[in-house]
Parts: sequence; C-alpha cells; structure tokens
Amino acid sequence: MKKSNLLLMTLLGLLLLVLAACGGEESTDTESSTGDTSKEETTTDIKFLSLVTGGTQGTYYALGGTFADLISDETGIKTTAEVSQASAANANALKAGDAEIAFLQTDIAYYAKNGELMFEGQAVDDLVAIGGLYPETIHLVTTANSGITSFDDLKGKKVSVGAPGSGTYANAEQLLEVHGLTMDDIEAQNLDFGESTDGLTTGQIDAAFITAGYPTAAVEALGATTDVVIVPVEADKAEALIEKYPYYAVDTIPSGTYGLTSEVPTVSVLAMIAVKSDLPDDVAYGIAKAIYGNAGEISHAKGEFIKTETALDGIGIDVHPGAQKYFDENK
Repeated sequence: MKKSNLLLMTLLGLLLLVLAACGGEESTDTESSTGDTSKEETTTDIKFLSLVTGGTQGTYYALGGTFADLISDETGIKTTAEVSQASAANANALKAGDAEIAFLQTDIAYYAKNGELMFEGQAVDDLVAIGGLYPETIHLVTTANSGITSFDDLKGKKVSVGAPGSGTYANAEQLLEVHGLTMDDIEAQNLDFGESTDGLTTGQIDAAFITAGYPTAAVEALGATTDVVIVPVEADKAEALIEKYPYYAVDTIPSGTYGLTSEVPTVSVLAMIAVKSDLPDDVAYGIAKAIYGNAGEISHAKGEFIKTETALDGIGIDVHPGAQKYFDENK
C-alpha cells in the first residue's frame, strides 16, 4: 500500500508539473496573441473604405471600380467606388469623413490643402496624396453643326462649365481668362459630363468644358451620333496659362480619338488619389501597392500612365508616409 501510495503521489506530482507548464505556455501564447492583435488594429478595425470618383460617364468612375477591387484584394478591406460630383466635392467628402479615398485633380488638391479659391476659409488641412495617375485633359467640346472653332466663338453661347466649385469649373474659368473672356461673356450652364453631351446632342447647349482623361465615355457617346469638334488651345495661350497656373501642362488629343481627323492641341492637369493623413500607414501602403503594383491589370486606356516611377511627379501636396514607404521600396 505504501508503495502504491508513493507511486500515486509521484504521478500526481508529475501531472501537476505538466499542467503548470501548459498553463505557463498558454499565458505566453495569450500575451503573444494580444500583442499581435494590437499591432493589427490599425487595419482590422477598418471594415470598409469608400472611394469617391465622379460622374458615371467620366474616367474617374470608369477606373474607380477597378481600383476598388484591387484595394479590396490587397488590403482585405471591402472597398466600394461611389458616384460623386468629382474633385472639389471629393475633397470635401474626405474632410467631412464621408469617404476615405478620393480621386482629385492636382490643381484642386492644391487649392483644398492651401484654402484657396473654392476652398477659401475651408482648407482641408490633413489632405495628403497617395500618388498621381494620368493627365486629365481639358476638352472644350462642341459639334460641327455649332460653327464654333475657337474660344472667341463662345461669346453669347450656352456653354457647360461644370458645377460651381468643381475642378471643371475652375479650368473653364482659367481658360476663358487667358482668352480674354469671363463667365459673363457666355451663358454658363452647370451640367455634369453626361448632361453636357446630351445637351450637345439635342442642341440645348453649344459647347461644354469636360476635364477628363481621354478617351472619356461621355464624349465617345457623343461621337457615336454626331461629328465631334474639340476646340484647340493654341500654343501661346497654353504658355500664358501655364505661366500663371503652373500645375497645367501642354497636352494633345490624338487624331482618331472621338473620330477626330487630326490631333488637337490643348492643356491638362493631373489626376491623383488622395486620402487624409490619419489613415493608418499600413492601409495607405496597401492602397499604393494595390494600384501601382497592379497597374498592368488596369484595362482602361489610362492604365498605361499609372507607373510607380512617375507616381510622385507634379503632386504639389504632401504624400502619405505609408504610400511614401511603398514608393521608396519600389524605386
């Protein structure tokens, strides 16, 4: 009996030692797991990202769905592309917390960050860039039937200039300025891209400013039913514009686009992706990686311009540290 009791006590002692060891390991694992969770909170507590784009017939919207899918796949955060009133509205959506990612024109991003023009007294102080995308070409669109071939021909005509405070409106105002015109010289119509081309088709307007990467769906749709004319921005006017507003660049719409029989000189700004500075670094890194690391998967014609090596050219505002890390690693 004594030997049996001794053996039983020995076994119980060994069992207690094993349980204590397991308890210690469990405690260590729990601490490790807790540590990992806290490290991942910056991404796992974000369940959804909203990407604001533009009107359904613009290039922002056409690219937005692809970007949203790429970001969802890369970050694991469900991302949805939303229709919007484009650049200026998108900057305000970021400021209000109604969106986390936005397409913007570089000129509008500059105004928003610095509280100028339509953002006077309402600066978006925490606006930062993910990166630049492609040239946004300023189209002054009309039809062969309008008889409009130059900016001078716009006097007294019904011209769509976009919504007040929009990027298109600012572009229209500045281009009119360098041609010696103002909004008072035309019958300004505040229409989106689709409404503009519908108005040109029906003759309700005479011309329309459209700022978008070519080819843009709205103008392509117009070209399917009528002869499209793009009014040129001559070299001296482009030079004067760039001297006063250096975020513009010389651009050309190639022959064959929209059925054009020759190339048309014009100007452009740059499209970009922007966020707020409080977006976690690893999420911003993931957004940059999703877009620039998978540019080859973008089927839209503007995909060829989206490159890691040129992503920070002409931005004009600070770059999010998370995106900067991605570009630094992939020079």
